[in-house]
Amino acid sequence: MGLFADKYPDVPYEEKSRLWEQVKADPRFPTYLYGCYECGICVAACPSARFYDFSPRKIAQAAAREDIELIFEQMNDDVWNCSQCFSCNRCPRQNSPGGIITVLREVSVKNGLKSAKQALEGYSRIIYKIMGTGTQVSPDMLQPDAFPDWGPQVRAVSADLDVWRRALPPETLHTTSTGWQVDDKTIIELYLIWHHTGVMDMIAEVDEGLHMILNDVMEEKLEEAGYEA
Repeated sequence: MGLFADKYPDVPYEEKSRLWEQVKADPRFPTYLYGCYECGICVAACPSARFYDFSPRKIAQAAAREDIELIFEQMNDDVWNCSQCFSCNRCPRQNSPGGIITVLREVSVKNGLKSAKQALEGYSRIIYKIMGTGTQVSPDMLQPDAFPDWGPQVRAVSADLDVWRRALPPETLHTTSTGWQVDDKTIIELYLIWHHTGVMDMIAEVDEGLHMILNDVMEEKLEEAGYEA
């Protein structure tokens, strides 16, 4: 049992252990964790630790101890406060708390944990935009309800959409379309990469509706290009 009170007692220990085994089975994991001096350098370097109740050292220590209950709590809460800047990679033991967090996040997404769905909810529009057009964000997508974690800045952007439209190429002046054309071959290659590397399966766990839409869009493009969907 862990050193801390179990925040998720309703989740069976066997399920928490199953997820931890997936983390340990990741081929990157052995290169991310060697042992912790508890020196605190990773926390001192971490920008997220300045603004959140967040500690990359606590995550590295929990992984080193194999504190399964605490790790499950971190997968549901703490890992989503990481900015993935990898400033923590200055560890004298060569640990990479940011790398450990990457694996924890991926396992969380692959298994459809509620926290992963909540953390990624606003980014469904971006994923659809990438897969549909090959580019990312158009000004009209920058709305407070879509990206609540962006804080007051997104409200300022939303309030000045006319200014942002004028700052972008003419094609986006009155629409949400992109200002440049991406070749269908590039989009198809992107889809095939996502499909064969398991990204589409991860999307299915987080947002089944988005997965269905993307499949419909990309299957049509694949058929037009002569691929078997």
